[in-house]
Amino acid sequence: MALRAAVAAPRGLRRLFSTSPFSSSLNPPQRPQAEPSTNLFVSGLSKRTTDETLRETFSAFGEVVHAKIVKHRESGYSKGFGFVKYATLEAAGKAIEGMDGKFLDGWVIFVEYAKPRQPPTLPSQNNTNFQYGRQ
Repeated sequence: MALRAAVAAPRGLRRLFSTSPFSSSLNPPQRPQAEPSTNLFVSGLSKRTTDETLRETFSAFGEVVHAKIVKHRESGYSKGFGFVKYATLEAAGKAIEGMDGKFLDGWVIFVEYAKPRQPPTLPSQNNTNFQYGRQ
């Protein structure tokens, strides 16, 4: 009976219920990975997590140079992510293996290598790209 339903179902539903390992729609696209560095990006943090808690938790994997939770400029509340900087690349790798997908303050956190900041772009001197109205 289920086989008939799958055959008669529209193409989108067949893809949804398909168990074929060759279906490309079942594999989510992989996010580009950052180059390994001593700076880690930690997301999924609880609003109750503090800089000290972050430092203490991640110090189990090596010497933490800096641990900082990013906070809203005006309210001071956590934005739910932060950065941890290690003294060595090996300690950073151990921290990713040990903490990615684990619980911290009741929330599942995600840990990955931080992407380097892009340099700010300067606005052009003569704003010739702006077109107002019809031309």
